[in-house]
Amino acid sequence: MRLAHHLAIKNGHLHINGQDCVALAEKYGTPLYVTSEDRVIEQFESYKKALGARYPKVQVLFAAKANGNLALLRALAQKGAGADVFSSGELHLALEAGMAPERLLFNGSSKTPADLRLAVEKGVKVSLDSLDELHQLDAAAQAAGKIAQVSFRVNPALEVPTHPKIATGLATSKFGIPHKEIPAAYREALACRHILPVGIHCHIGSQILDIEPFARAAEVMIRIAKELTLMGVKLEFIDLGGGLGIPYHHDTDPSPIAEDYAAKVVPIFKAGVEACGISPELWVEPGRSLVADSTVLLTRVNSTKSAHKRFANVDAGFNILVRPAMYDSYHEVIVANKADEPLITEYTVTGPICETGDILAPDRKLPQLAAGDIIAVLDAGAYGYAMSSQYNSRPRCPEVLLRGTQVALMRRGETVDDLKAAIERPAWQM
Repeated sequence: MRLAHHLAIKNGHLHINGQDCVALAEKYGTPLYVTSEDRVIEQFESYKKALGARYPKVQVLFAAKANGNLALLRALAQKGAGADVFSSGELHLALEAGMAPERLLFNGSSKTPADLRLAVEKGVKVSLDSLDELHQLDAAAQAAGKIAQVSFRVNPALEVPTHPKIATGLATSKFGIPHKEIPAAYREALACRHILPVGIHCHIGSQILDIEPFARAAEVMIRIAKELTLMGVKLEFIDLGGGLGIPYHHDTDPSPIAEDYAAKVVPIFKAGVEACGISPELWVEPGRSLVADSTVLLTRVNSTKSAHKRFANVDAGFNILVRPAMYDSYHEVIVANKADEPLITEYTVTGPICETGDILAPDRKLPQLAAGDIIAVLDAGAYGYAMSSQYNSRPRCPEVLLRGTQVALMRRGETVDDLKAAIERPAWQM
């Protein structure tokens, strides 16, 4: 199996950032997310370098929904990252991490009045998803005596090769305003007294392994930018979104990188803005491609059994990693304490949740397993902990961060007391 360079097999054990995964599981318990900060920063810097070599004004916004741990946001902020935020919670975390308000974009199709007031208060740009939202934001800015800077999210009506549930630029998607209606939306924004249109935004989907759809999206955005410029809109940024995928099937999936993206997309962008006579910043919003392969999920085998097939029952289920159950997503798995042993037996790796669909990895050839073995689920850094839950009243697991040879908790594991912390007792039960 092809492994990224921060992963290695030594003395029969899987290592990440030079740390023995088996030793980490023994020290911190399982389930356990383990993340290489060095790998996240390496991926971030690859975007800055690839884009910046082709266009001088670039801002990389991390898609915070992919992994909202404050320690990771802080590490990215220290390198100059901004963030695409999708809630007041993500906005607060990004600011606490040290990200500048002008490097944030508040995105989303259903913002609350409180969300809009917070964006105005903090001076964060808003990507508007409807005309209704435009007028709500105008009222919030008027009440605060401020001007809200905005973009509109364009729905480019593009078919993309990804799972339907993560294709966000389809004509049928809930996100954005149809591209043909965008000029009228900007005319309406220009008529608002407390709104200043400064950008334009799109996002076509997630886990896209073909660069061509990003190029088509850039062409749509440039065409719209020309029309907006003629209308008098002064575009300070054009945000092309994120969505570049990673090779979850390590030996067979295409492996596009930031350099591939930049080589295809930036020439279209650069030629387009020059033809418009403008020089806006180029914003991009990578999420998965920054953090997915930085992280392994370590889970302990509780038991094995043979029925109509062989099962390996582990202590992490879709409460910890929901992607396989939600999207039929594939994650490579390695037995961390038997990483160099022959793959001789087929197992289906299942979690402890009371649902038939709680399957992490079906029909995988692995070494002979026994209770106590440690299985590493690879590429778990994106939409892993971020989408975890307390289903079946199971506390969420800890997260460990690695930097060089340093190891530290970046989130403690929850306890049963955490499950009860927000619960109130009705008066009639006293």
